[in-house]
Amino acid sequence: MNPPGTGLHLETRSRVIRFIRDFFYRHQYLEVETPVRSPAIIPEAHIDPVIAEKQFLMASPELYMKQLLVRGYPKIFQICKCFRKNERGDLHLPELTLLEWYGTGHTYFDLMDQCQALVRYIASGLGMDDRLTYQGMTLDLEQPFDRMTVHQAFESFAKKSCDQALADGSFHEIMGFDIEPCLGTGRPVFLMDYPVSLASLAALHPTDPSLAQRCEFYMAGIELANGFSELTDAQTQRQRFEMENQIRTSQSLPALPLPEAFLSQLDALPECAGIALGVDRLVMLFADAASIDQVVAFTPETC
Repeated sequence: MNPPGTGLHLETRSRVIRFIRDFFYRHQYLEVETPVRSPAIIPEAHIDPVIAEKQFLMASPELYMKQLLVRGYPKIFQICKCFRKNERGDLHLPELTLLEWYGTGHTYFDLMDQCQALVRYIASGLGMDDRLTYQGMTLDLEQPFDRMTVHQAFESFAKKSCDQALADGSFHEIMGFDIEPCLGTGRPVFLMDYPVSLASLAALHPTDPSLAQRCEFYMAGIELANGFSELTDAQTQRQRFEMENQIRTSQSLPALPLPEAFLSQLDALPECAGIALGVDRLVMLFADAASIDQVVAFTPETC
């Protein structure tokens, strides 16, 4: 028997993962595996890495998957374990399951279309009738999913503008407490066109250099995915990584080594787009589970 509040929806989890694989196989994606440990990871200001035997456990398979694109594999996906230190809560696990996929010649608009198609495919496989009910909230999956820019979200749900929040350092607090709970409550929504300072791996917006081609996917106030049209300029990418390290050191966090193997290949990366989607959270929605603990076989506390 499962411990109380743990692993109550493992059959739904298994079915969701099976439908995910089937979706990508049907669209001619190659399933790949990449290393779990690496001598260097993406330097991110707000993610604490986990170290095992002097190497980093991957917070995302992104660096290795992009190197596979360089090798000539144009459409790839992966379902894997990733690790993030000090993340625990109803929506967070320090060891999580991610779905990540990339396509050459794609942009973040393609990612949004693919997310929509994937969610609908899973819902159909589970026998849902174009509706998903989560914790008493009904989401319409039949109509096209909404799209909203970050600036529009601040205009709709915050008491100050996006630019003001960036200037006074309140952006993440406002996003977490005021904006995110309002996103995707009647229909799934994509939040798009982030300020470039908040998208270190994304290509610039084609008409506004202050913005980046980044999108996040929300359902029922829960962030499910983060993706972007990929930056393919090694010099710019190095500068952005160095900026992330400067933010880390300003917060009394250690700077992280730069992923030189990745940077050395970045100029050969074709134009592409990629996205990471939290499988545990997606299962929560389809299982109508209030806590992430209910959709995994073991939590950190029960291991």
